[in-house]
Amino acid sequence: MKLVTVAEMMRLEADAGVTVPQLMENAGLAAAQEAWLALGEIAERRILVLCGPGNNGGDGLVAARHLKEWAADVIVFLLKPRPDDDANHAALVERQVPVITAGENGWEKSLADALGGAELVIDSLLGTGSARPIEGDLAIVLARLKEARERRLPPRLLAVDLPSGLDADTGGVDPLTVAADRTVALGFAKVGLHVLPGAGYAGEVEIVDIGVPAELASSVKTELITRRWAQEHLPRRPDDAHKGTFGSALIVAGSPRYTGAAYLACMGAMRTGAGLVTLACARSVHPILAARLSETTFEPLDDKEGELSAQEAHAVLRALRRGYECLLVGPGLSQSGYVQAFVRALVPPLNTEPPEDSDRALHAVVIDADGLNNLARIEDWPSLVNVPAVLTPHPGEMARLTGLSIAEVQADRPGTARKYAAAWGVNVLLKGAPSIVASPDGRAAISPFTNPALATAGTGDVLAGTIAGFVAQGVDPFDAACLGLYVGGLAAQRLRDEMGSAGAIAGDLLPLIPLAMRGLRGESHPESLAGGRPDLLQMLQSASGQQE
Repeated sequence: MKLVTVAEMMRLEADAGVTVPQLMENAGLAAAQEAWLALGEIAERRILVLCGPGNNGGDGLVAARHLKEWAADVIVFLLKPRPDDDANHAALVERQVPVITAGENGWEKSLADALGGAELVIDSLLGTGSARPIEGDLAIVLARLKEARERRLPPRLLAVDLPSGLDADTGGVDPLTVAADRTVALGFAKVGLHVLPGAGYAGEVEIVDIGVPAELASSVKTELITRRWAQEHLPRRPDDAHKGTFGSALIVAGSPRYTGAAYLACMGAMRTGAGLVTLACARSVHPILAARLSETTFEPLDDKEGELSAQEAHAVLRALRRGYECLLVGPGLSQSGYVQAFVRALVPPLNTEPPEDSDRALHAVVIDADGLNNLARIEDWPSLVNVPAVLTPHPGEMARLTGLSIAEVQADRPGTARKYAAAWGVNVLLKGAPSIVASPDGRAAISPFTNPALATAGTGDVLAGTIAGFVAQGVDPFDAACLGLYVGGLAAQRLRDEMGSAGAIAGDLLPLIPLAMRGLRGESHPESLAGGRPDLLQMLQSASGQQE
């Protein structure tokens, strides 16, 4: 699903060849229809329409006209007087719709009274084309609206295009922004409606047609990852397949302090469906991990006090020459000087030429966690990454890689991910709520999931493993990152439904990854085969017992 910036929406409206009055008429009618749907029955229901001075306010005036014609009890508030030649305002006067205008004598009391009796408020104060600071009369209006929304029986709030004060491009919000129950996105949803904190203020986002043809957005490069997209991009599983059909992943992970990270990454790749997963780990932790990973093959590496050194990079490169489609580097490696030298020695020699004795070639490298932390300490590190890559930083790791502060990274997450993906020539998955994937060619995809159940150690290791598993199966690196996010998000959603938002652990996700993919593929459920669906919680407890 396409998500647009302010500049892109302005271009699309210009290219559509539809006049501004017609766009306004279409938008206002759509908003009025959504108001009707919100209330169910509209006759004699009190609706307050808050209108700003721009086109967004004009949309509100059109909505008010339609609602009046449908017998609603409508009151309109104007932040500024409308021009004398404003036909939409004249239509309300003709229909004797009560109008309150800021600045008039007693307007604040009139507004408070209107808010007190309203069942629904339409926020049509500020749109995408406004960078107006929230101050003066506008601040008073939003403060009164916030008070009304905090009542025991508050009015419902419908935002036209954006809740006022929400940044359409970044998702940032003004302190006075009031959260809506529903946002009517005009033509296309704006990026900021799907990025926190903005996503938390938008409520349910309903996209409505205002006369801008969808095909005009073919060049828009930001999308929301959808179920249909995930279904179309899941790797096929033919009946005549064997393990070689689904590729192989080499995972370099683990250290004495972080054996769990290696375990979770390997299991993530296997649960995603990779045909073979090999763990290259320090020889000193090999017995610990071998006891937990019965299906994984191993490449034990010599180590110095449990940590890999530059010499062992050559052993990893030799292993790669046996034929692996994906290399994952980083989960739980630690950040000692030894490991930094190991990463420095490993990354530049990587290449995508197939080994002489194999037709399997490296498709991409996934760099996660301590792979990123050690990379960030190397001067001019982007010049070292010369193969297709997916980097999976959380905001702190992104700050180290870029030299920005965490606050600067978070201030514009889509813009930050896209900027550095292009500058570095790699795919960047910026983790967070929600996570964002950006490619070197300017594409960006936003996860539809935000889930506090994922706020626990190890979930990033599972995600890195799932991405590696998809790359091993031949999925394009950018698409693999998007699939990893979506499938993991589905699994986490199911986990939260069963266990709640607190107390679940990263390992609980693992048995749910295949179930999430099964749901996307529409494959049969167990009850159709065995006469009953096993309890999911019992399955999780059983899986946890096996892990221990």
